[in-house]
Amino acid sequence: MFEHFFQCPYCWEEISMFLEPFPEEQSYVEDCEVCCRPIHLSYFYHNELDYFTAQLSDEDQ
Repeated sequence: MFEHFFQCPYCWEEISMFLEPFPEEQSYVEDCEVCCRPIHLSYFYHNELDYFTAQLSDEDQ
């Protein structure tokens, strides 16, 4: 696991989450630790973090 810092798309606070370094795309919903709103996270890891997105959950778009 590795820690990744990013900005919540709702409250704009910097938060961190621990991500698993799986060699395929990961996508799931996790609540913000500050405002508790659901964030849709997607990332791809291959020897390093290739990309990471934190977006509003589908129900809020």
